[in-house]
Amino acid sequence: MEFKTVLTTCPYCGCGCGMLLEVLDGKLVGTLPSKTALVNEGKLCVKGWAVHEFVTSPKRLTQPLVRKDGELEESSWDEALNMAAARLREIKERHGPDSIGMFASAKCTNEENYLLQKFCRAAIGTNNIDHCARL
Repeated sequence: MEFKTVLTTCPYCGCGCGMLLEVLDGKLVGTLPSKTALVNEGKLCVKGWAVHEFVTSPKRLTQPLVRKDGELEESSWDEALNMAAARLREIKERHGPDSIGMFASAKCTNEENYLLQKFCRAAIGTNNIDHCARL
């Protein structure tokens, strides 16, 4: 039996709390606050304590799904991205850029959320973007 902890940063919000992921025999099994992290000083919020749960969930998607004939089917990344891009382009052309909105995620890094808002504003042409941490 091999147990180790891996020092990392919580993925939920922009605070940057330090945490230790508990790994047993190569599998993520728990989360602990880092006692030496300057940001959170050995504390974690409820989301931070449960961060390992979404990573190991059997309900987590492992590949893209696309809707065909009303049913979700597994697809390749290329097919899913091409379909999403084509649909966004169609909606933008038909109804204008402000008919599209994006919702960012606390499970993304700050950098990923920055890229999403940049995509929204520069590529789509809308300011319709929000974030779940604000709600």
